[in-house]
Amino acid sequence: MEALSGRLSREHRTLVCMTGMYCADHHKHGDSLCEECAELMRYAKVRLQKCPYGDAKPTCAKCPIHCYKKLQRDQVRAVMRYAGPRMPLRHPIRTFAHSLDKLRRATHPMELRRANHPKELRRRRAKHKQHDSPSK
Repeated sequence: MEALSGRLSREHRTLVCMTGMYCADHHKHGDSLCEECAELMRYAKVRLQKCPYGDAKPTCAKCPIHCYKKLQRDQVRAVMRYAGPRMPLRHPIRTFAHSLDKLRRATHPMELRRANHPKELRRRRAKHKQHDSPSK
């Protein structure tokens, strides 16, 4: 599987930072992540690699597709609930970038597929021609 790039990479690094804060304070595992948290980050990376949105991905809270299994989703929620309020002080730039990402509009990939379907494109072109042609 390919490595993350762009916005997906930044989102993964932000999640790793948040998990590091959570793990250090809850699991007392030192500077590295415990095995449970490390496994959660491996899972998150795979899910980001498979994201149908790619770099246009909205934040998970605004995403219409919930791609995490229930157990992992609950774990990430606990991490975010704990680390979220602490992020502005420890990682202000990451927090700012994440806040900007929250402004992204999430369009379901099936809506995009439907909008780009050949029949829909022909319909839009025909409608556009009707508006452009001079009427007598």
